[in-house]
Amino acid sequence: MTDAIRGLEPQIFWNCFAAIAGIPRPSGREERIGEYILERAGQLGLERAKDDCGNIVVKLPATPGKERVRSICLQSHLDMVCEKNADKVHDFLKDPIELVRQGEVLTANGTTLGADNGIGVATSLAVMEDRSVEHGPLELLFTVEEETGLRGAKNLSPELVQSRILLNLDSEEEGALYIGCAGGRDTVARWALARDAAPAGSLPFRLTVKGLKGGHSGLEIDKGLGNAIKLLNRALVALSGQGARLAAIDGGNMRNAIPRECGAIIYLAPEQAANAQALVAELAATFAAELPTVDPGVQLTLERAEAGPATVMEPQLQRLVLKTIAALPSGVQRMSADIAGLVETSTNVSVIGTERDELVLITSQRSSSASRLTEVVETVRSIMELGGAVVEVSEGYPGWQPNVDSPVLKLAQRCYRDLYRKEPEVKAIHAGLECGIIGERIPGMDMVSFGPNMEKVHSPDERVYIESVGRYWRFVLEILKAAE
Repeated sequence: MTDAIRGLEPQIFWNCFAAIAGIPRPSGREERIGEYILERAGQLGLERAKDDCGNIVVKLPATPGKERVRSICLQSHLDMVCEKNADKVHDFLKDPIELVRQGEVLTANGTTLGADNGIGVATSLAVMEDRSVEHGPLELLFTVEEETGLRGAKNLSPELVQSRILLNLDSEEEGALYIGCAGGRDTVARWALARDAAPAGSLPFRLTVKGLKGGHSGLEIDKGLGNAIKLLNRALVALSGQGARLAAIDGGNMRNAIPRECGAIIYLAPEQAANAQALVAELAATFAAELPTVDPGVQLTLERAEAGPATVMEPQLQRLVLKTIAALPSGVQRMSADIAGLVETSTNVSVIGTERDELVLITSQRSSSASRLTEVVETVRSIMELGGAVVEVSEGYPGWQPNVDSPVLKLAQRCYRDLYRKEPEVKAIHAGLECGIIGERIPGMDMVSFGPNMEKVHSPDERVYIESVGRYWRFVLEILKAAE
């Protein structure tokens, strides 16, 4: 047992969480965690199945006296976002997550924690292991590749799941019941790289934005966090006035995360280096003044590079790329008129990368309104096309329409009141939950989503509040016990 979870309750839950933290599970590489679940279910004599996409279902028979209860599905996703601090040595394909307890929270050592959605996976495993839990027939559904396009849910075989009640265990606010979510699409720009030789006598420099917190591009898009790609682009635009030539740019790692870091290789004439350093120092102070509370660690630096690409972007391409990024919106576009505090529509500049023959820029749009999702996608597409890019728009995923008369919502509300003598909040979320897709794949599914308190998911500052996990666990067990 790792020291980070020693003495934590419920111990069976935390043992399961620590076990899966030791199993690498990046999106698209969930084989090992899947094998672990199937092997353990087999050892317990439980029926299990796996579809062609890699989604897994484990079936638990009802405990004595609960055989006539309607079957319930507990659903979670196996993959995690793999982000780390720049100075952290960690291989997400090989190394376990190092759990760290800091007072009332559990976090990780320099990497994402994987509580999204390790909490849900650990919950299902603990229910599977704990023979004292009272429940009717259960199906434990583990989906794959949620974080990189919800592929598992999109390709879920409807025959895999017989339940028509689903508890999605992938939310991040204890005491809140989610009954709706945003739909989303990705809009991607590609520019063929036209290159020139680096100007004779010019020197390579590395321009870097780092120290930002990052975060989930849906759940934290309204926090005013710094976007490393947008900030770096502002610096590049300014340095272009000093004659800077852009050789390469790379930033962000995940389409559904606000980018924390971005870097570029530029070439400057030696006589412009001092002016460029002064300009960068001025911009660094500007960024710090703009983000003093939400991103106090923001840094902008310009340093000599030991070596750089032998070529730079052709001036007209450089101008078009920088103007496109400058013109792109990134952040909240509209708040909901119906639900106080809910972001309705947003867009995020997510990832940029210089590949051998092209420059790729990935953005992500979300909205709980289908028509406004179309509108914001068209806005982003138009800016990219005006900037000379070839544009692709993903198929995306549907939203989940709230149903305030949902029977499972009523059950969850009653159970929460009975446990904690107060009303849970009923909410929708500005993020893509698998519920919307599962509802399309399996018509008639009655769903609610909930979880413990978590913060900074999709970043190395990800944390889960330990005490809230205990309350969440008791809530899950109460629903299973009270279901009829």
